[in-house]
Amino acid sequence: MDLQYLVREPQNITSKTPLLILLHGYGSNEEDLFSFEPTLPEDWLIVSFRAPLKSDYEGYSWYDIDLMNEENRIDVAQAKESIETILENIMKISNQYGLTENQTHLAGFSQGGILSYALALNHPELFSKVACLSCYPEDKLLATIVKDKKKIEKLRFFISHGSDDAIIPIEWGRKAADLLYDLGGYFSFREYMSGHGVNQKNYMDLMDFFKK
Repeated sequence: MDLQYLVREPQNITSKTPLLILLHGYGSNEEDLFSFEPTLPEDWLIVSFRAPLKSDYEGYSWYDIDLMNEENRIDVAQAKESIETILENIMKISNQYGLTENQTHLAGFSQGGILSYALALNHPELFSKVACLSCYPEDKLLATIVKDKKKIEKLRFFISHGSDDAIIPIEWGRKAADLLYDLGGYFSFREYMSGHGVNQKNYMDLMDFFKK
């Protein structure tokens, strides 16, 4: 299944051009994180996907959620299908642009961040820098998590969370630090005085992470 997306192409594209994949949150669309585009490295190819499902009110989602239902908070089958679809679409784009020796980076907000954890930890050989914003690692999507420390060591995680997040509690976000610490992964975990969103300081730190 082909996902719809927005793309920003750099002036020159080679087999080594870095690719950044942006994954929006529940009820949003591909334009949301694409707003990061002006301050991202100019030589990167940037692709912002639209999730395949319509969400309840407006916008799109990667899978259905029920935050009140502790047992079945997420539709696992839909989430796994979205993960496979994202992987297929990344491969298609990489082939289309002839990206054979490049690094592929991920940035996801909320639901998109949950999927970024699953993508990176289940397929660490495919990714380099991974930004997980206002989200948490969902155990039900990490069943096949790669325990090979050599593969995990290649990844670099930037994790941010608002201290006043009313949608995804900061305690859930902190679980990522414990998980990555146990796996021997490299990460920076940052908390900001904000709600469920990315404030100015968070944004600047995120850009520093990508430009390093």
